[in-house]
Amino acid sequence: MSTTGNHKRFFPYEEPYPNQHSAMSEIAEALDEQRDVLFEGAPGTGKTLSALCPAIAYARQTDKTVVITTNVHQQMRQFVADARAIVHSGIDTIRAVVFKGKSSMCHIDVGYQECQTLRDTTRSLVDKERERTQLREQATALLDEIREGNDGAASARSAVTDELESVTSEIEDLSSGNICEYYRNNLTEADATEAFFQWLFDDVRTAEEIYAYAEQRQLCGYELLKEGIEGVDLVICNYHHLLDPAIREQFFRWLGRDPDDIVTIFDEAHNIESAARDHAGRTLTENTLEEALTEIKDCEDSRAEPAANVFEAFLTALQTTYADAFGFGEREQVTSEWYDLTVANTDRRDDLTLEFLQQYEGRGIDTEIDLARQLAESIDSRYETAYKNGETATRKECQALHAATFLNAWMTDSDTVGTHPLISVRRDETTNEVYARAELYTCIPRAVTADLFDEVHASVLMSATLRPFDVAEDVLGLSNPVQMAYELAYPAENRRTLAVKTPALFSSARNDPDTQSIIADTLADAARFTPGNTLFFFPSYAEAERYATQLRQHDAVSKPVMLDESGTETEPLRQSFVGQNGCVLCTSLWGTLAEGVSFDDNDARTVAVVGVPYPHLSERAEAVQSAYDRAYSGRKDAGWRYGIEIPTIRKTRQALGRVIRSPSDYGVRLLIDKRYTQEGAEMGKYGVRDQFPPEERAELIDVEPSKVQFSLLNFYDDLDAYDETAPSPSP
Repeated sequence: MSTTGNHKRFFPYEEPYPNQHSAMSEIAEALDEQRDVLFEGAPGTGKTLSALCPAIAYARQTDKTVVITTNVHQQMRQFVADARAIVHSGIDTIRAVVFKGKSSMCHIDVGYQECQTLRDTTRSLVDKERERTQLREQATALLDEIREGNDGAASARSAVTDELESVTSEIEDLSSGNICEYYRNNLTEADATEAFFQWLFDDVRTAEEIYAYAEQRQLCGYELLKEGIEGVDLVICNYHHLLDPAIREQFFRWLGRDPDDIVTIFDEAHNIESAARDHAGRTLTENTLEEALTEIKDCEDSRAEPAANVFEAFLTALQTTYADAFGFGEREQVTSEWYDLTVANTDRRDDLTLEFLQQYEGRGIDTEIDLARQLAESIDSRYETAYKNGETATRKECQALHAATFLNAWMTDSDTVGTHPLISVRRDETTNEVYARAELYTCIPRAVTADLFDEVHASVLMSATLRPFDVAEDVLGLSNPVQMAYELAYPAENRRTLAVKTPALFSSARNDPDTQSIIADTLADAARFTPGNTLFFFPSYAEAERYATQLRQHDAVSKPVMLDESGTETEPLRQSFVGQNGCVLCTSLWGTLAEGVSFDDNDARTVAVVGVPYPHLSERAEAVQSAYDRAYSGRKDAGWRYGIEIPTIRKTRQALGRVIRSPSDYGVRLLIDKRYTQEGAEMGKYGVRDQFPPEERAELIDVEPSKVQFSLLNFYDDLDAYDETAPSPSP
């Protein structure tokens, strides 16, 4: 059944942009063919509605649900705005909900396991109270029959009163335990819950609005939302609900949909790779192992000894391995941030596993890990019962279960392709002691994403920086997706993109005084000749701080210079910056301002990326490169290209896209490093110009650092952008 063309009825505005019209038609055709879509669209393409309208039309006609997801807060707000526009258009009503995790919607602030237990206990109590009401009604009716002379009613009433007594006793036991009054009201206040669902679907409600509505009425909005999302047209959520396999299975069950009844739309899809790694990672700390040993210490169970065998051996191995891995003076430099130590080997199992095998004495590691898991499950069941009965105030987490599950994964997966064993250490700020964790780091995200894209009906992955498509297809495990790319459709005369021939800012060159002077002068010229705000991105927060200091001291810079620092809240800084007209902001390309944030019109006129911001070549980055090299051994430099170069260029392109956000907007974009210029081609794999898409590469104009001031002056003067007299170039 073809749905092509039906999507137009869900478009909430008068007329789509030309690119939107084309994109919607292509996506509609792909959904009809049950094919995934890789969709790159420059700012202004209208990607969200381009994907939403055909997806909703297809879902409506084929009885499916659309799930649109992002990991960027501003994009979540945009999804809500677009969904509301569709709902308010009145053309074709849809039911849409915004779904967030329990932790952000819980009114009593309990953990997941506690919530599960409270919910089950509360439901049991309400069910028993209803049963008691029914039994009382039966007893009353039978008493009337006795009075009317019904001979059999007396024995029947005796049986009912016996059952009533038993149920009353159960109610007393349940009432003395832990329950959730908010959830209890969900189950008992029918009028309130009916009013909630009426309110919910009158509009598109944010999680914050749902929380406030439910809090005011003493209801559990999260549980009501779970009950109300079955069969809706559209769900807006974050990556977590789709990338975590266990959560995804539950989520689809709440939707009342099989995976094949789901169409997914991923925004900022260039982030799926790193997000998938985060969701796939598994860790076990030294502290958790010690707590696991304490849990099983006094267990009168035959499985306690084998569990202790494996836990003690792994704990000793972990402590021995990280102590041996420290270099001279390295332990003293450990801070409260996790710090990776190398334990992997190229020719044998990792050092931690080898030490574990050395320390272990028992009847067989696999057997005893399984016995430890069985014992832990029984302990966890006791914790559940104790909390349910009110014997404990909180639902205790079973650390032995966590430890046994991790050890099973470690012995199974630590030497598989795409999984990298790690030890990380940190310093406890309270005790000042160093402790460690073992980690299984997932290097290749398709191990997480391929199953997702295979099981759902179809997916649309969209971003302004998704190319090269063949790499996205390989890395994420897509099969023969439709590929769509729409370049920036705004007037070319409203933008200028300069590749500045400064020295290549390799890490070894960044401390050179002459290089720093050239960079500072170039940035000063960019700030002075920009009629408004300038936004400078650096490879790190340290570099941002370096040049913020130099610009504040620079004779040519009279504008205020603001600095975005690691660990500080960014939004107030951003608001202060955009509230000015003639300010400089220095930040890291790896911070939160580099993507998902718009600097429209006067918010920022010139943006610069200083250097090629390769990530720090850490143990993890090297593990990713090695995994890609092995997975794609027939492709030259696969590890470097897939693991380092392409993610870096995507980051750079994202930063450049922070400005020029509408047809009337204008601005200059600077790439400050000769590796972006045509000369950079002579630097082999470190020259990055050819990694930009062809249409973006064609716009790059190579300039000497001293000519930047003239380029900006000519561009902004031609647009009559200066409020007063244009600045005069330096001689």
